[in-house]
Amino acid sequence: MALFRRSQKSPQKMKPRPPCTPADMPGSPALVRLEGAAKQALDASRGRLVIGIGLFSLAFVLLAGRLVELTVLRGAAEPALARGFNPELAAKTALMDRQPVVDRNGQILATNLKIASLYADPRKLQNPAEAATRLAQALPELPVGEVQAKLASGKSFVWLKRGLTPREQYEVNRLGIPGLYFHNEQRRVYPQGPMGVHVVGYTDIDGKGISGVEQHFDEQLRDPTRTGDPLELSIDVRVQHVMRDEVARAIEYFNAIGGGGIVLDVHTGEIISLVSLPDFDPAEPGTASKESRFNRITLGVYEMGSTMKTLNTAMALDYGTVKLNGGYDASRPIQISRFTIKDDHPKNRWLSVPEIFMYSSNIGSAKMAVDVGPERQRDFMQRLGMLNKPALELPEIGAPLIPRNWKTVETMTISFGHGLSVTPLQLATATAAIVNGGVLHPPTLIKRPPGLPAPGRQVIRRDVSDTMRKLMALVVEEGTGSKAGVQGYMVGGKTGTSEKVNERGGYNRKALFNTFVAGFPMHNPRYIVQVMLDEPKGNKSTYGFATAGWTAAPTAGRVISRIAPLLGVPPVDENSPALRQAMYVPVPGQPMPNFAAVPVSPVPATATTTRTQEKKLAAQ
Repeated sequence: MALFRRSQKSPQKMKPRPPCTPADMPGSPALVRLEGAAKQALDASRGRLVIGIGLFSLAFVLLAGRLVELTVLRGAAEPALARGFNPELAAKTALMDRQPVVDRNGQILATNLKIASLYADPRKLQNPAEAATRLAQALPELPVGEVQAKLASGKSFVWLKRGLTPREQYEVNRLGIPGLYFHNEQRRVYPQGPMGVHVVGYTDIDGKGISGVEQHFDEQLRDPTRTGDPLELSIDVRVQHVMRDEVARAIEYFNAIGGGGIVLDVHTGEIISLVSLPDFDPAEPGTASKESRFNRITLGVYEMGSTMKTLNTAMALDYGTVKLNGGYDASRPIQISRFTIKDDHPKNRWLSVPEIFMYSSNIGSAKMAVDVGPERQRDFMQRLGMLNKPALELPEIGAPLIPRNWKTVETMTISFGHGLSVTPLQLATATAAIVNGGVLHPPTLIKRPPGLPAPGRQVIRRDVSDTMRKLMALVVEEGTGSKAGVQGYMVGGKTGTSEKVNERGGYNRKALFNTFVAGFPMHNPRYIVQVMLDEPKGNKSTYGFATAGWTAAPTAGRVISRIAPLLGVPPVDENSPALRQAMYVPVPGQPMPNFAAVPVSPVPATATTTRTQEKKLAAQ
């Protein structure tokens, strides 16, 4: 019962027990400790990741910088390396950085191309013999023995080959030979080849001007402040091509030993073309002969034959010692001292001034000069620049040979082109002054600024110049220069045939120096064209004659027919009454023509001369 009663008692109040807190429940101390450790680990991982990214970024920047150095900045870095081997290499590299040379129309005559050159530091080579053998396989033109000697020299710097092609550079590079390096430099190239070599000249392998304008303007072409600014010449490549082509054809056709030609603007003195043959490729100057290097137009001095009668006649008319309607007795040769002066094609009669010039009379010219006198003749030649070394932008300039004693005999012989030797350049410049109104313009190879007056000075009266133009046109129309005529271009000129001096001091009758100097169009002259042939030989087409009228004159005519359209000279009707009357020269004994009755020939629709027309001109 008692037990029952106890069970019936109301339950006693029990003390509250603390709640259950397992380890995995939030807020548990274990979990807090775990979260702290995880956070520390995460923070540490993040730090390591940042450090890793920084290191990778730094490595990437270093690699990128090295890549830029090896690709973009390699050209600037390698010369510095090379200068460590050879202090002179930097200076040579600077020399090679030259400005381009262009013609008057912007056509490139000379420019630079970037190339690689191969050099070595023999001190870094382990096996010179093996390296030389492998190099010879990549560059077969290199002698193995010579290369091995260089590589075994123990020097710090040796050139192996300058101016490698991209393919050669690749072949050497793939050998992977330590101690071999490439140096980036430049090579001077001449896209026109030998076309203007006696004008442009050439440079040596280190880029220094050796001849032509390359030498004359060497400092200017290397001036770093003129980067990209080309040197503009007065030469026209198109005209240069025509002149070279025609002179080369004439040399071959007449079996001459050489020749040349010049085209000169009579109002500015600009040289539009200057050719001397034989010539050579400026890219290979080492293969050129002494004869090919010689500039016959500016360096050679010659007795110019009867072309000097142009100056002689202008001199007499300018001094007033003879009038156009005057003349001299040419019926018999002149005997003076031990010399006999005679005419090649004597008329054996009194000749007027126009006839003396037209028929190229030595007798009449000599008497004309005697009336002027030695002193005034010398002064006149000095006035026209025939007694001084001409000024031109070339180092290859010849000085005239002047007679030691300038007396009556010398006065006579100079009148028809003997006894005074000058350059063809001097003759062309003086003739330009004779036909352009009497103004002597200094010749130049530099393009003059358009619109600005060219420097010059009056050397003869304008009326004398007008008369000389008519006389020169008469020579082509009826005289010794008839084979130079070109329909529509009113050509005037003068032939000159001189015998060359032999080794014993006398003249060689079989060694001729022929010149034809022409102007066109003579009613309004714009250009002088002068052609010369050295020792031409007659052939079947010339009936054995080898004088200038048969050789140089037709060559000049072909040149004019081809260059006139290129130079923008329009053709005219030479038979128009107004033009014939304007160019008329009164010849004593000949009646004045009825100009209105002269038939008018049509002006050609085009001035371009075809090859068929050129063959017809050559056959004349």
